[in-house]
Amino acid sequence: MNITTVGLDLAKNVFHVVCFNKRFKEVKKRMLRRSQVLQFFAQLPSCRIGMEACASSHYWGRELRTLGHEVKLIPPQYVKPYLRGNKNDYNDSRAIAEALTRPDMPFVAIKTVEEQDMQALHRMRSKCVKERTALSNSTRGLLGEYGIVLPKGLAALRRAIPEILEDAENGLSDRFRNLLARRYEQLAEIEGHIAFYTAELELLGRQDDACQRLQTVPGFGPIVSSAFRSAIGDGRTYARGRDVAASLGLVPRQHSSGGKNNLLGISKRGDKYLRTLLVHGARSVVTQAAGRDDPLSRWINRLREDRGWNKAVVALANKMARIGWAVLRHNTHYQPGSVQTAR
Repeated sequence: MNITTVGLDLAKNVFHVVCFNKRFKEVKKRMLRRSQVLQFFAQLPSCRIGMEACASSHYWGRELRTLGHEVKLIPPQYVKPYLRGNKNDYNDSRAIAEALTRPDMPFVAIKTVEEQDMQALHRMRSKCVKERTALSNSTRGLLGEYGIVLPKGLAALRRAIPEILEDAENGLSDRFRNLLARRYEQLAEIEGHIAFYTAELELLGRQDDACQRLQTVPGFGPIVSSAFRSAIGDGRTYARGRDVAASLGLVPRQHSSGGKNNLLGISKRGDKYLRTLLVHGARSVVTQAAGRDDPLSRWINRLREDRGWNKAVVALANKMARIGWAVLRHNTHYQPGSVQTAR
């Protein structure tokens, strides 16, 4: 049958495969149970397999590579235009295979186990931070119903709860005091989880050479560098630094027609979590740049004066993404003198 291209539609338990020959004629299609997937592809000659970059795709990509196949992960939004007819699993597989054959199709790099470990740590830590924020806001709201209003900030809440529990004159009932004590224990437990995940990320940052090199870039700490490393990999998937910034939503949206270029606001596409970390890292660098006279700080101060604080922060986050890509792609360290800081 001379199978050269395969479209694989992933699922939890039932997978659909459509195979094509070198003239892109459909020669085989199968519905496979999860336990049959590796056995089926082990019997195929080395071919090119396309999958959507979705849940479990990195795992299957690694497994199929070990069988000698060339595996490509395609962003789902780029597969959708090739779907013909009604949506079903076989048509999805055909669309994946056709998207795989298109020239200049952007692919997603398959993550290593180490990169997935970093990503898992970030996901767990981010979830705990959200839960801590929700608990903090809920506790403030409940206390407000009893006439107790606290200053802003998690530290203020953390200090105030023990004092509220010890104050016998604030009018709280014994039942609510017990509830508030339980909430305080819950908050302390979540903060313990956050501290554990943060320590693990800092340890990974010290052990991973790429993270160490990223931390030579202004604005890249252990958290930002490990998140950037897990998302970008070695940088080979991207042709240039601007592509990384664009994938993270740190470039303007465009709505151009008739030869007239019209740039809009920042697109905010891609990985919201990583973009947020880069912006926070850039904000700290912009704050410190006011008292410095190096080329990067002079560029930041000039941009801040001309464009304002927020635009300077986002512009620096864009530059951080580009520099970070160069550090990963060329296996080098940050060199301040080589950074372009023109207007």
